[in-house]
Amino acid sequence: MNSGQVGHETVVLDGVPIHALSEAGTVDHVMAELDAGRGGLLLTANVDIMFRLRAPEHADLVSEATTVVADGMPLVWASRLLGTPLPERVTGADLVWKLSEAAAREGRKVFLLGAGPGVAERAGATFVKAYPGLQVVGHESPPKGFDKDPEYMAELARRMVEAQPDLVFVALGFPKQDRVALALREHLPATWFMGCGGALDMAAGEVPRAHPLLQEVGAEWLHRLVQEPRRLARRYLVDDLPYAVGLVGQAALTRVRGSK
Repeated sequence: MNSGQVGHETVVLDGVPIHALSEAGTVDHVMAELDAGRGGLLLTANVDIMFRLRAPEHADLVSEATTVVADGMPLVWASRLLGTPLPERVTGADLVWKLSEAAAREGRKVFLLGAGPGVAERAGATFVKAYPGLQVVGHESPPKGFDKDPEYMAELARRMVEAQPDLVFVALGFPKQDRVALALREHLPATWFMGCGGALDMAAGEVPRAHPLLQEVGAEWLHRLVQEPRRLARRYLVDDLPYAVGLVGQAALTRVRGSK
């Protein structure tokens, strides 16, 4: 991981150093880094992302991320079993709101990138309504394959440099959103980027958020599975669920062995 993480404790889960930051601590960290003139890449690691980070082609995303937080209760449970507890689950779906609130308070500018046609614009209007004075300086719902089009990427970078956002929420799904963020960071080194998956869809009212009880017990994935069974069944039931059970089980086994 890069130097932006210095000064914060990390808990290593399956080879990934995760910052022991609360939601409020994450927001404070990002705002303090902006005040210092430093940008970064915030990775909200849920179970699906943790599973996919095991692939060699994604390993560099861990080292390139400036800050990694635990967007998944199994990660929090595993850290507790290891005796090095992470303070809480920190979700991208919540951070888009909390960071927007802080940006409005501190006069920071936000750019929204990704999601379907018109979604980023509607999400931005929702944030502005919730936090009057928030400066949404741009939104873009790019076409499929845009990240492989050098001309499109160059024009997007030009527009973003002109807008000079402090925060960019990238809603393209992992790992695409993080790859795009890294490419754009070269042009905006003092900006903070965060991949946020479906968070803009939720903010725009396109997709309902799970009940708070499901979120609290780590079952928000079940809510999403019911919504999109065809798309998510294999990912959640074949890949992610066994991985989550293995992650927590391995942490428990490590704890037992350490206590002997």
